[in-house]
Amino acid sequence: MYINIYKNIKSLYGSISITGSKSVSNRLLILNALYKDIHIQNISNCEDTEILKNSLISTSNILNIHHAGTAMRFLTSYFSIQEGKEIVLTGSNRMKERPIFILVKALRELGAKIFYLEKDGYPPIKIFGKKILGGVININAKISSQYISSLMLIASKFDMGLKIFLKENITSIPYIKMTFKLLTLAGIKIYWNNDIIHIFPGKKEGKKIFYIESDWSSASYYYSMSSIAKNSNITLYSYKSDSLQGDSDISSIYEEYFGVSTIFNNNKIILNKKFNFSLPKFIELDLNKTPDIAQTIAVTCASLGIKCNLKGLETLRIKETDRLQALKEELLKLGVIIKITNSCLEITDFFQKKISSFIRIKTYQDHRMAMSFSSFGLCYPYLQIENPNVVEKSYPNFWEDLKYLGFSIDFMTDK
Repeated sequence: MYINIYKNIKSLYGSISITGSKSVSNRLLILNALYKDIHIQNISNCEDTEILKNSLISTSNILNIHHAGTAMRFLTSYFSIQEGKEIVLTGSNRMKERPIFILVKALRELGAKIFYLEKDGYPPIKIFGKKILGGVININAKISSQYISSLMLIASKFDMGLKIFLKENITSIPYIKMTFKLLTLAGIKIYWNNDIIHIFPGKKEGKKIFYIESDWSSASYYYSMSSIAKNSNITLYSYKSDSLQGDSDISSIYEEYFGVSTIFNNNKIILNKKFNFSLPKFIELDLNKTPDIAQTIAVTCASLGIKCNLKGLETLRIKETDRLQALKEELLKLGVIIKITNSCLEITDFFQKKISSFIRIKTYQDHRMAMSFSSFGLCYPYLQIENPNVVEKSYPNFWEDLKYLGFSIDFMTDK
């Protein structure tokens, strides 16, 4: 299956409601499973969150979490402390290629009983839940912040609590800050000083009802479209200026580099394209703290003819696909020359390409590839995107919301 996507009128006007942040939802689901006095409102309706929610209440001892990386990491820690429970966690072929060694090693050092069923260091794994006392561990913080958040979420259930020493440079630090803030709000005592995080045992009286802010990663695609459109005025609901989400940096990035202003008004944001804004010829950004918006920014730069150097992207190699390689290959189809390393993506040049027939973008089972490339529908009348249903992983209503904004989207099947 694929879609033909195009917008004939280059202006964007409308209001969109996006459900709660996937990242916040998934953390609160684990806390809700551990502490029943925590209640969640405006939870994400995305596939990843549904998988995690259903896994937590499933009676099966074999759980297939498909492509849901956060679910794999969070459930590994959660089930390691469920005394007497035996669980096999497995997933898609791509999930079996995504490493989990650092998290499993840390849990084993604390006394967890976890075994690899196929390839060492990778899912599927078998977990024998048991009581874990806690203590002190060292963990490489450069590979994935989800390993650290996963341990933080369960640590208050350890009799001794947990002290985590973070080694190497910390990647995606806003996600660890998000976990820290949610634990604090829930009444769990936690300290964080430089490279040491200390979670104490037990839980005191804390916040009981959490209303989840809408997802900033999902909002990023509307920033991209607003910068490319001739005019734009888009309202997005349930956002706030003091967000827990690191991807809220998208508002300042697009204000400075792409001429999209953000007005915070009560419980909503309004995106407007600035008039007479001079686009830069080159930008350089370190996205170590916000790697999930890298694809959006790369596509925006490609659409506007801006050369760029995007750094701090080590984690993109082990996502749903190798996102750096995927961007390089798909943007080349649109006349964009990209150079990549293990941690950087650089748009170095553009070549004139006469586009008079359909160009089909592969999505590599990656929701962010599909959504980020949709912005090109404002540029080319011949754009196709493969496997459009992949957006269900994080934003199931995405194509319907684009139709509401005036995009023509036709679902097609190869004959």
